[in-house]
Amino acid sequence: MQQVLQQVQRQKLSFDRPVAGVDEVGRGCLFGPVVAAAVILPDSGWEMLQNAGVTDSKKLSANQRESLVQLIIKVAIDCKIGVASVAEIDRLNILQASLLAMRRSLLKLYPQPELCLVDGNQRIPGLSLPQETIVQGDSQCLPIAAASILAKVWRDQLIIRLADRYPEYDLINNKGYGTKAHKKALALYGASPQHRLSFSPCQPNLSAPNQLSLFDITR
Repeated sequence: MQQVLQQVQRQKLSFDRPVAGVDEVGRGCLFGPVVAAAVILPDSGWEMLQNAGVTDSKKLSANQRESLVQLIIKVAIDCKIGVASVAEIDRLNILQASLLAMRRSLLKLYPQPELCLVDGNQRIPGLSLPQETIVQGDSQCLPIAAASILAKVWRDQLIIRLADRYPEYDLINNKGYGTKAHKKALALYGASPQHRLSFSPCQPNLSAPNQLSLFDITR
């Protein structure tokens, strides 16, 4: 794996087709889907993105990510989003749903990559394409870092749109993560249809007096 990583970083791969990086965001959230992005970068774009500051999305501010994602989309040969829904998270578990979202994003790419560089240590089940896992790939491998930024910005924008529908949960600020304010709202109102009921803070609180029903949510 380390040899593959070094080859990729030095741009010495000799595949007929491109190499893709894939990463996900939202595994630790209580609310909303898990989102993955897959990115294929041209050799000519690597230095530009490195100089622009592309790195692990968690190390960047929201403004930095918003700026960089426009450059990534402009430079990339192709980039695609894959989503696994809350229902799939609750049915499969969060790890398997995350891998499903990654697979969906990769299979949308055109051209299909010769190699998929996957953030983390879990291989993607059912993926027909060659793949290599890279632990902490979002901070070590440029295509994965680019994917992490794209996935984060796309998911944050989705949560901001959903925040208007579910104002009780302070989603504008927490983006679905389990902050104190978010958990307090869950205790008071119960879970919305976009909360992950397989996560313990979202499980029904029978003592909550004002839990929202599906009919309340969809008015």
